[in-house]
Amino acid sequence: MPRKRLAAMAAGATVLAVAAVLPAASALAGPSAGPGTPQTVGHASQNTSVVYRVPTRHRQDAQTLIRAGYDLLERRQGDDLFVLGDPATGAGLRRLGFAPTAVETWQKPTPGKARAAHGTAGVDDTYDGGYHTVDAQYAHLDQVASQHPDMATVVSYGQSWLKQTGAGGRDLKAVCITKMQPGDCRLNPDSAKPRFFLMSQIHARELTTGEVSWRWIDELTNGYGKDPDITRLMDSTEMWVVPIANPDGVDIVAQGGDNPILQRKNADDSNGSSCDLDGQPGVDLNRNAGTHWGGLGTSEQPCSEIYLGPAADSEVENTALENLFRQLYPAVRTGTGDSDPAPADARGMMISLHSDASMVLFPWESDHTVHTGNDAALRALAGRLGSITGYQSGQAGEILYDASGGTDDWTYDKLGLASFTIEIGDSDGRGCDGFTPSYSCQDGYFWPKLKPALMYAAQQAAAPYRAASDTPARPH
Repeated sequence: MPRKRLAAMAAGATVLAVAAVLPAASALAGPSAGPGTPQTVGHASQNTSVVYRVPTRHRQDAQTLIRAGYDLLERRQGDDLFVLGDPATGAGLRRLGFAPTAVETWQKPTPGKARAAHGTAGVDDTYDGGYHTVDAQYAHLDQVASQHPDMATVVSYGQSWLKQTGAGGRDLKAVCITKMQPGDCRLNPDSAKPRFFLMSQIHARELTTGEVSWRWIDELTNGYGKDPDITRLMDSTEMWVVPIANPDGVDIVAQGGDNPILQRKNADDSNGSSCDLDGQPGVDLNRNAGTHWGGLGTSEQPCSEIYLGPAADSEVENTALENLFRQLYPAVRTGTGDSDPAPADARGMMISLHSDASMVLFPWESDHTVHTGNDAALRALAGRLGSITGYQSGQAGEILYDASGGTDDWTYDKLGLASFTIEIGDSDGRGCDGFTPSYSCQDGYFWPKLKPALMYAAQQAAAPYRAASDTPARPH
């Protein structure tokens, strides 16, 4: 059996702690819809999750809330932040000098109530109205490779923490998609074609991100020979996709069924095994990467949502992913200083999908007061992705919050790879905000917004830093 902490989380243990937002994010229509059915604020029991609206006055207020261990939803309205907690959280916020207002409640997953099994664990295995489980995502990869052997191949690049410790768990899987030519999709950084890399659900509870990856895979394979833009892209570029970077965490999320468990981190409970009432176990994989590890936007408390882990790159999910990156991209950024640039002709682009701040972020995310040697090009590319999606763009600390140890900082730092985070969100007030929006938002709202952005990004993979000086992008 999985360790007792995983069982506790699968049974619906309390989720409290941090994902933070700073008063500079683009405005959204309202607080997260959250899991399950929102209820009228009022008579909340201890088995209830509560969203609090928290007015702020100072830029450092977000870091104050991070240090105090609150789970800040990645959004804002004006200068107001939103905190996810329980009925007792409001009193703690008031003790810190804030004036929170409870705006939404919902019931936490019922202890001991597991998600109903569909039996086949195939591509149709879903929860919460249609979101795909890890089984479904992996079956989808195999199905695509079987149906399109001339366009797709699946690669296992490591194992999750639970699998490595013999407690269940998963293989870590990626898919390479291109119109196959001899030598394509090999784990060799000296590839004939430039490579575009998309990854999602490194934070397990950010469900929309995995669904965007699913649709991107289908768009590429089904559109070849029909859509001239896709055909040109598939002929010239390798597209790599990791749809589930944190499968142990996603398995925990899915155990809530129609009321998903908001697990953010992986399942590694080596530290913080007794977080039952004070947060969740695991390590935040997007704070664990070995670049500026231990800096701003992290916590050394094992039960915090942004727990950085006992050491840089301590988590097997990260070391396996970083090894995959090293096999796919040459290390062209040879300098070690923060301002040393990658060469202007460097190939390749990487996007990590998150939710739900409606932003496009780029390195350095660890400290917005320090700029990379490719700042102008990264800023221009992020601006174009922002114009396509309608999202704000900038370094994380400029518009969201400084966050050290993230994936895109690592890929830029170690490899010189043009790297971005897209925070998928509802920037138009469509009622599709939150970590678990109605599944109808995926096809009806998010995918039409993200498809042209991903197409534009993949088309720049041959020379992204040079592309920054080209004519501004137009939405497809």
